[in-house]
Amino acid sequence: MKEAYLEVTYRQGRPIAAYMYLPRRSGDKSCRTAVADPDLVIDFNRQGAPIGIEITAPRKVTVTSLNRVLRGLGLPPVTRADIAPLRAA
Repeated sequence: MKEAYLEVTYRQGRPIAAYMYLPRRSGDKSCRTAVADPDLVIDFNRQGAPIGIEITAPRKVTVTSLNRVLRGLGLPPVTRADIAPLRAA
């Protein structure tokens, strides 16, 4: 996978959890996690490369907080439109 994408889980029309898949190789699995923010947990593969970000409180996460984490990982920022599904319902 070459580009990041967001997957959101909803319950009764409201986002309850989300995961931002980061660029990764096929077959990469999470081997270690690190809390980057109270609502953001980074998953790393066996080689230590970031492969995803768990968003544990989707309605609380801001573009600023998510971009701070992405910048720290050396990844491109997201826009408000990219995370619009987190604001659903």
